[in-house]
Amino acid sequence: MASIRPVIVVIEDDAKFRRLLRTSLRAQGYDVHEADQGRTGLVLAANRKPDLIILDLGLPDVDGMEVIAQVRQWWSDRPILVLSGRGAPAEKIAALEAGADDYIVKPIALEEMLARVRAALRRSARSPAQGATAGFLAHGVCVDIFSRSVTRGGDRVPLTPNEFRVLAALVKRAGIFVTADALINELWGPNSAPNNRQYLRGYLAALRKKLEANPAEPVLLQTEAGVGYRIVPEEQVASGSDIAMGLSDNPPE
Repeated sequence: MASIRPVIVVIEDDAKFRRLLRTSLRAQGYDVHEADQGRTGLVLAANRKPDLIILDLGLPDVDGMEVIAQVRQWWSDRPILVLSGRGAPAEKIAALEAGADDYIVKPIALEEMLARVRAALRRSARSPAQGATAGFLAHGVCVDIFSRSVTRGGDRVPLTPNEFRVLAALVKRAGIFVTADALINELWGPNSAPNNRQYLRGYLAALRKKLEANPAEPVLLQTEAGVGYRIVPEEQVASGSDIAMGLSDNPPE
C-alpha cells in the first residue's frame, strides 16, 4: 500500500535552500513537490492539492503576495507559510492579512522551521473551516485525521492516498452531504479533469468494500442522487435525522 503522507508544495527560487527544505521535509515523512517560480508553483498547487504551501515572497516572476491571493481564491483552509528576507512589520502584516498563516524571516533554524510546519498542519486539521472534528468513530470504523489511520473493528484498514483524502473530506463534514464537484476539487484541485467524476465513484466503491459490513447496503458511506455523498454518524441512523447541506461546486470554503 502506498503511504498516506501530508503533501507540501515548496515555492522557493533559492535552489540551495529549496534542496535543504526538500531533504528535511521528506526525512520527516512529507510528500514534497517544489517550484522555483510563482506561476509554476500555482500550477503545482492546483494539481497536487497540498496540505501545506511554503512560499517565498521574493520570486523571479511574480510577487509572492499574488500567489497568496490566488491560493486563497481556491481554498481558505490550506495553510500558507511565508518565507522572506523582508522582516519589516509592515511586510509581515500585509502577508498575514492577505491570507498567510505564518511569516518566517530568513534565515531560520531548520528545527524551528520543521516545528512551524508541524504546528500549521495541526492547526489545519483542527480548523473549523475544515469541519469540527479531526476524527470519526461510527459503525466500528475509526478515522484519525491527525495520524492518517483508519481501523475497522480494531483492525487497521489499508487505504490508498486518494481513498484517504476522500474519506477525510467526508469526515471533516460528518453528517453533511458533500457535492461530487466539491469532493473532486478537494481531491484533485481546481484544474481537475472531467473524467475524475468516474474516479471518485471508484474511490467511494473501494471505501465501501473496505469499511462497510455490506457494501451493497451501505450505512456509513451514503450516496443521494443529485445531492452528493456523506459519512453518517451512528446517532443520525438511530434518530432518523437527515442533514443535507449542499456545498458549493466551486473551490472549497
